[in-house]
Amino acid sequence: MATKITMPRLSDTMTEGTVATWLKKVGDTIKEGDILAEIETDKATMEFESFNSGTLLYIGIKEGETAVVDSLLAIIGNEGEDISGLISGVAEAAPEVKAEAPAQTASEAPAAASVPASLPKGVIVVTMPRLSDTMTEGTVATWLKKVGDEVKEGDILAEIETDKATMEFESFNAGTLLFIGINEGQSAPVDSVLAIIGPAGTDISGIAENYKKDGAAPVAAPATTEQSVTAAPTIEATQTTTDGGRIFASPLAKQIAKDKGINLSQIKGSGENGRITKSDVENFTPGTAAASPVAQPTTDNAQAAATVVKPFVPAGEIATEEIKNSQMRKIIAKRLAESLFTAPHYNLVIEVTMDEAMKSRAVINSVPDTKVSFNDMVIKASALALKKHPKINSQWSAEAITINYHVNIGVAVAVEDGLVVPVLPFTDGMSLSQIGASVRDLAGRAKSKKLLPSEMEGSTFTISNLGMFGITEFNSIINQPNSAILSVGAIVEKPVVKNGQIVVGNTMMLSLACDHRTIDGATGAQFLQTLKQYIENPVTMLA
Repeated sequence: MATKITMPRLSDTMTEGTVATWLKKVGDTIKEGDILAEIETDKATMEFESFNSGTLLYIGIKEGETAVVDSLLAIIGNEGEDISGLISGVAEAAPEVKAEAPAQTASEAPAAASVPASLPKGVIVVTMPRLSDTMTEGTVATWLKKVGDEVKEGDILAEIETDKATMEFESFNAGTLLFIGINEGQSAPVDSVLAIIGPAGTDISGIAENYKKDGAAPVAAPATTEQSVTAAPTIEATQTTTDGGRIFASPLAKQIAKDKGINLSQIKGSGENGRITKSDVENFTPGTAAASPVAQPTTDNAQAAATVVKPFVPAGEIATEEIKNSQMRKIIAKRLAESLFTAPHYNLVIEVTMDEAMKSRAVINSVPDTKVSFNDMVIKASALALKKHPKINSQWSAEAITINYHVNIGVAVAVEDGLVVPVLPFTDGMSLSQIGASVRDLAGRAKSKKLLPSEMEGSTFTISNLGMFGITEFNSIINQPNSAILSVGAIVEKPVVKNGQIVVGNTMMLSLACDHRTIDGATGAQFLQTLKQYIENPVTMLA
């Protein structure tokens, strides 16, 4: 189903935006996280990414054109889909956009005696941004500045936890950090007062307390003077250097470098902590680059934080503890409930003999610098089985069933606050060692909250493995829009019948949860038979 993309409000002083550059054209395939265009706001030019997948069917605002917030920017949908009704309906929808304007006027703001007539000169109110189309509130994971610190344009103020990822949050303004409105670990709705920046020593009493929760300026604040602004979200794109360090680059800089065949390690970043920007890549001349400053990896406290310190409770006393739900926990609850109660689940279980897989893994891992797990073997076998049974690799919509002929396997990873699913693009084309290295990298960065949102999008099938915890068999909830998820249990040594004799063998249970709207029982069973053949005879994965 086609989705209308409108001109975003990238700061709360923004009433219109100009499309500086389109990075996609009509007919291009769009994935969640792709940069669609560069939008010029009243404060800066910002990358605008897609939260939808499909084909770019229509561009409503051409390069260089300016349009008001909420104007039709683009339409994304299925290739060949009729969108004439959406385009013709834009004029009818216009009054709804205008209807929001009065909410920002001073006349409808609640009266308050202590509200200042205008913001003091040079003072900027920074509000909680909407970093994704499903985000209604954000959590401050870490403040990188404290009250009294000097802030320069481009400095990273804080890390904000959204419903999709933890993202760096940079300032468009220079001055002194005068006020922090949301402390570390606290959550607040979009457009709440996040911070106040201005000249050192400025009296800001009453500003935060009386600032409208919807992000509008205080009562009677002149529109031509200093106003509030939402700082720019910066999704940290990383690339690993040969010495194990990480290079920080914006998504657009990374894309431009890829298109031009430039190695990011050769570029000196001009951003904070050596972060590489678009202009750094565009101005780069091969052969003249200095050594790129590399940000040192931060200490991973995930394991330490995960250790729960239990308070002493005297015997016979009732004791409880209330743990506030993180954004991740809330979105997990929402999406899994939606999946379970909208998709008719059923489970198919098969037992797989693992003796040959164990022998093959031992041989593979005898090669220097090679490490392959049983989970890597299951991922590879699943990818090959999906190519033979593409109906498993599908997704449901009210209009049609979409069969994916590319295989992108999501691997469930347990993290401190819940579960994330990083994705291995084109898994069927990866070797076992490539799968192993990729999974270790993604899982490590998932636990330290350094995954990009784009690395958790686009899966066509999901695998969840609890075998390392000794769980022999379990059923998972489908990770929509996938149609199936494979649950992998532990390898168990037990008596088995082989050639009419009872011998000691090693087996593993696999459970496939299927969406009955897209996958019939026989189709799921055939997939499991093929998967079993690959795992029990690993040499066939090399054919």
